[in-house]
Amino acid sequence: MKRIIKEVAVLGSGVMGSRIAAHFANIGCKVFLLDIVPKDLTEAEQKKGLTLNDKQVRNRIASENLKNVLNAKPSPIYHASFASRIVTGNFDDDLNQLKNVDWIIEAVVENLEIKKIVFDKVEKFRKPGSLITTNTSGIPVHLMIEGRSEDFQQNFCGSHFFNPPRYLQLLEVIPTPMTKPEVVDFLMQYGSLYLGKTTVLCKDTPAFIANRIGVFSMMAVFKLMKEMKLSVKEIDTLTGPLTGKPKSATFRTCDVVGIDTLVKVANNVYKDCPDDEMGELFSIPDYVNILVEKNWLGDKTGQGFYKKVKNAEGGKEILELDIATLEYKPSEKPKFASVTAAKPIENLNDRLKALHAAKDKAGEFLRMLSFHIFSYASHRVPEIADEIYKIDDAMRAGFGWDLGPFETWDVLGVEKMVKLMEDANLQSANWVKEMLTKGFKSFYKIENGKKKYFDQNTSSYKEIPGKDNFIILENYRAGKPVWQNVGATLHDIGDGVVNLEFQTKMNSIGSEILEGINKSIEIAEKDFAGLVIGNNGQNFSAGANLAMMFMLAAEQEYDEIDLAVRTFQNSTMRIRYSSIPVVAAPHALALGGGCEVCLHADKVQASAETYIGLVEVGVGIIPAGGGSKEMALRASDSYEDGTLEFPELQKRFMNIAQAKVSTSAYEAFDMDIFKNGRDEITVNPNKVIMDAKQAILAIAAKGYSQPIQRNDIKVLGREGLATLLLGAYSYRMANYISDHDRKIAEKLAYVMCGGDLSQGSMVSEQYLLNLEREAFLSLIGEKKTLERIQSILTTGKPLRN
Repeated sequence: MKRIIKEVAVLGSGVMGSRIAAHFANIGCKVFLLDIVPKDLTEAEQKKGLTLNDKQVRNRIASENLKNVLNAKPSPIYHASFASRIVTGNFDDDLNQLKNVDWIIEAVVENLEIKKIVFDKVEKFRKPGSLITTNTSGIPVHLMIEGRSEDFQQNFCGSHFFNPPRYLQLLEVIPTPMTKPEVVDFLMQYGSLYLGKTTVLCKDTPAFIANRIGVFSMMAVFKLMKEMKLSVKEIDTLTGPLTGKPKSATFRTCDVVGIDTLVKVANNVYKDCPDDEMGELFSIPDYVNILVEKNWLGDKTGQGFYKKVKNAEGGKEILELDIATLEYKPSEKPKFASVTAAKPIENLNDRLKALHAAKDKAGEFLRMLSFHIFSYASHRVPEIADEIYKIDDAMRAGFGWDLGPFETWDVLGVEKMVKLMEDANLQSANWVKEMLTKGFKSFYKIENGKKKYFDQNTSSYKEIPGKDNFIILENYRAGKPVWQNVGATLHDIGDGVVNLEFQTKMNSIGSEILEGINKSIEIAEKDFAGLVIGNNGQNFSAGANLAMMFMLAAEQEYDEIDLAVRTFQNSTMRIRYSSIPVVAAPHALALGGGCEVCLHADKVQASAETYIGLVEVGVGIIPAGGGSKEMALRASDSYEDGTLEFPELQKRFMNIAQAKVSTSAYEAFDMDIFKNGRDEITVNPNKVIMDAKQAILAIAAKGYSQPIQRNDIKVLGREGLATLLLGAYSYRMANYISDHDRKIAEKLAYVMCGGDLSQGSMVSEQYLLNLEREAFLSLIGEKKTLERIQSILTTGKPLRN
């Protein structure tokens, strides 16, 4: 049976249900979001003269919950217009809609009896063969099918989304013994391809995979923290980005998720897993129980492990909880020699090795935490997963770890860690010891560009299934690159296509990457069908190398700056005017120079989670890698008859002047950064480079001709310039912008209008490139600009001067 998902019903409109509905709307589905009928009128409804029979009232719970979720930041929806795909309703009036939907998702309160009541109603309306899944985070899935029809049971499964569903990649798929294999296969494939998820097939065990391991790691932190007398801030420093974990680390995560939620999961595991060898760790510490009793549950109650207060000056201050006194105190920056030494180490693997080898308290804590996690994860095979990669996938996608437990163990050395664990009275599972005895020294290995995992049942390495559509560049690093320098690597990714990978800090663009762009195109023009510019880093590119520019400007090396800008411009123009197709594959941040690389590609294949924009104004300059030129060109092209209307120019001018950044790839189309009919979006971030490669092959197959540089760009000259200058003056007079902001806006206006031309004219790309470079050079040496750049480099925040 071929399944096509056009319509979805989500039953339960709480935060999770509404966000799941929003994500299905993101991918183009029509969604019915249903909840219970209110029992009472609100005061506002009474004033309007409404009754309990009015549809507005009967749908109020679902409608208001959806509205609250859509207003949240960050948004659960890719584009505001997508919200129209969601229709709200209620369980009493609208369950008849289930006869038309292809997938029903239950997301009501975590109570088995309530879920069974909902399923009783569902059975009366759902069409045979339609999918029905539960979003439970811990109730045994097999208990929900008791008394259900055979068709219901065969098409029923657990589908555990992680919150927020748009941003967390994990989807745990939990079948029952009655679930048809083709249903499981469909959910695994659909979740990956359409919903953009890392789909992990789980056993129906307490807390499934990610929460079982993730909550254990938090409980281990609670134990070690008390034993070693570490503070909340010290723990979060050690369990955050420093060690490849999210910024929220441990205790900020607890506050965001809700301490009561964490306690509920831990209690369930403690109760339902009597044979767990480390089950006692799931026993809630006294200080955490007291927090729950006091209703200090985190963000939802205003305080938890952290508390936000106003200081004496009226500003905001974050206090941290002292777990010994249960009183709040000012946070102090932790002082660990090992952390200070490790922070400059860019490579996570090298940083982890250094930290775990450290002799101070930080090193001791991290070693003991890793020992606990390694021991626990190894003993969960095969209880919760038959294959180790499922545990690693779940932790990366669900908890935001850069490396899963077994991947981390590989980095630190499996055999070495086993011995150290034994010295600390912690044991790895027997299968790990047997693996080492048989001569297998790692859990993973790379072979012919494919990552393979150790299978303990056959004592052999097997290819990880479901990865055929992914290009993970880490898997290519074991082989010889086509070309490489210290900041960029060119990989042969097969079928005559090469990929240029940026490898600098934040993938900022400096001389190494510019050399990489030019060299890659030169090589591709000789020997390959096309070039993809993409990477698997945290960000595509945070922009140009500001530190280099700051140094040159501070030393007044203006000839060097001029050369650097010319080189950048020549490189983006080389992308545009090469003899082979170039496809950019951005994801996450693609700012400033990263955006300019995309603007000049033949096509953009973007991750849905791409946050892109020309942000140079924020640091006191204008886009000068072809960005200002390109926006003037696109304004000129906005009308087919060759005329240029001022509103089209103004729209693009304002996007640059306000340093606007899209909140998704879809918004980038509104900004004319991505082009309708040319550029495309991939929802699964792991699939972006593969889709970009396929785009190269499709372009090449049609026959690619090198474009010719443009000399037909319509600019408005003084007519447009006068209006934009007036606007900048008005903004300054209203105190919306500073004097320096006004100067930047005037320079940008001058470039985008083609300079001081007496009337609208046709100009060339090179003419506009010269103008933007001259404007950049005039701004980069300004004191106010240097102050802004210095602020970005030292604090990460722009200075408003």
